[in-house]
Amino acid sequence: MRRERFDKMNVVPFIDIVLVLLVIILATSTFVKNQTIKIDLPTASSKKAEEKKSIHISIDKDGKYFYNKNELVLDAIKEKLLKLDPKKDLISLHMDKASAFEYFVSVIDILKTKGFENISIITKK
Repeated sequence: MRRERFDKMNVVPFIDIVLVLLVIILATSTFVKNQTIKIDLPTASSKKAEEKKSIHISIDKDGKYFYNKNELVLDAIKEKLLKLDPKKDLISLHMDKASAFEYFVSVIDILKTKGFENISIITKK
């Protein structure tokens, strides 16, 4: 009986095993939930409440700007936004789906120049 030389290695079974392991990892990783550490914070007598403002900017289909339900022109909204703290204050943008995109871009441009970090764009499901 003659033996064959071992010149080649068959990698197909190895690829099959790797693919099965990949499927198992991907299937189980979707069920992993972000865990948070639940702690009970102590209280202090010198507690200072953090002042966070929630600002609502709305744009209707005609291109009218609203700052907390008050109609204003874009320059007035820009002045009000420049007075706010970009790290603390929350900005939420409400925009009509029929309005032009340029109105949205003009507000985002103001927010980017000031460096706002907490911006939410409100949509409907």
